[in-house]
Amino acid sequence: MKSIEIDKHFSLSHYYDRHFDTPAVKVLPGEYYATDTEEMIVTVLGSCVSVCLRDNYSGVGGLNHFLLPHDRSGESSLLTESARYGTYAMELLVNHLLKLGAQRRRLEAKVFGGGQVIKDFTFANVGERNVQFVLKHLHNEGIPVVAKDVLNTYPRKVHFFPNSGRVMLKKINSLHNSTLIEREKGYLKQVEHKPEVGEVDLF
Repeated sequence: MKSIEIDKHFSLSHYYDRHFDTPAVKVLPGEYYATDTEEMIVTVLGSCVSVCLRDNYSGVGGLNHFLLPHDRSGESSLLTESARYGTYAMELLVNHLLKLGAQRRRLEAKVFGGGQVIKDFTFANVGERNVQFVLKHLHNEGIPVVAKDVLNTYPRKVHFFPNSGRVMLKKINSLHNSTLIEREKGYLKQVEHKPEVGEVDLF
């Protein structure tokens, strides 16, 4: 891997996955990971969304995991305050991929998440808003979406293999504990209380 500067949102949760017999990295809400080696990237999504981005020639790829905060402006434009969070999450991932040697013109995306899994959020359709944002953003950036599994009511576990572009998706029909929901609620609380002025440092 090329030596590049790592920022605080870059996941460092490395482990060895015995089931898939491969080095792996777990990405939590607010994090992302990019690689040019044979690793598996794993995340579990509720209302959050993940974009698996990959240079379809070199195999350099990565994944982010983010959730838009409440849009208090009542607008749906990409210029609203909440959309800055999603834009920032996308820019972090794309910029890291470019540093690893990916070319923007060869990037392709697979999009997952946005499930309606948390019933008592203080605003409606959080998963739908996340999905609408990311699909519009990718369209505006000229990055084709080659696969997606979004919305509905179930959480998802994503296994992404950037080197090949393969994604294995597990739909979780029932949660046996509240870990995912509490993690996303805690993450939402963090982004909701970030200042709305100044530098975009939002996760």
